[in-house]
Amino acid sequence: MVVADGPACDQELSMTSTTNDETEDAQQSAGIHDGTMDALLAIMAALRTPGSGCPWDLQQTNETIAPYTIEEAYEVADAITRGDSEDLKDELGDLLFQVVFYAQMAQEDGRFTFNDVVAGICDKMIRRHPHVFGDHEARTAGAVKGMWENIKADERARKSERRARDGDAPPAPSVLDNVPVGLPALSRAVKLQKRAARVGFDWPSVAPMFDKLDEEIAELRAEADKDSLDGILDEMGDVFFVCVNLALRLGVDPETAVRATNDKFTRRFKAVEAALRDKGSTPEQSSLEEMDNLWNEVKAREKS
Repeated sequence: MVVADGPACDQELSMTSTTNDETEDAQQSAGIHDGTMDALLAIMAALRTPGSGCPWDLQQTNETIAPYTIEEAYEVADAITRGDSEDLKDELGDLLFQVVFYAQMAQEDGRFTFNDVVAGICDKMIRRHPHVFGDHEARTAGAVKGMWENIKADERARKSERRARDGDAPPAPSVLDNVPVGLPALSRAVKLQKRAARVGFDWPSVAPMFDKLDEEIAELRAEADKDSLDGILDEMGDVFFVCVNLALRLGVDPETAVRATNDKFTRRFKAVEAALRDKGSTPEQSSLEEMDNLWNEVKAREKS
């Protein structure tokens, strides 16, 4: 979480003559302890107030905050995976704070406010759900397969038109427009391939996809034999991209699959470490053969 109680803020607080009681009274009078959305907005504004705010928060920009936002989103996903409702509540608060942070900086620049963000998402959800919020005809149309994507495609077209007016659009429209380049690579690959598949650019069946994967692995092996770093980088990317395509065709979310494998690897390796401790040893003191044997034992126990 992006926090405002780091060393810089501690130092500033130690230099002020305001007592803790006076500070608490001031906060109470400002209404920032009532747990409402207005309270959170007031806290954010206080953190960004020149002179009295937190030096760290005042130094931040959209660019410096963006990595924290990605991290917080993953921490939300992690809490969901672990089934920890208390952590989920906490992490959702951290993620919400990111939105408030961006909105506060935008308001300072005169670009938009938090209320503009809320109004925008409300409009979008109503527009994308005519089968819920529209008239009888819209409700019937909303049941048609692909309605959601048709609405989003229209939104993308209008967004491209706006960017063209601003001189910030690609020379020609593409079905791949507006897939954020800042997404994690695996997530972006999923979105790109889903977009292409909607216009028919996809494999006709699973069998040739496995053939393509074999082909890409062979090309990767050839580049590895040549010890060509550029070639390895290129072919490794191709292997990953085909794997994403194959996962989607088989009905598997690639991110979910890799997360599950990460968890499995962590669980099994920790079991290997535990087995070594029982023998009075550590991974550093063990051979690869010994650890591999223990790994296979752990794997066999799990499968049984």
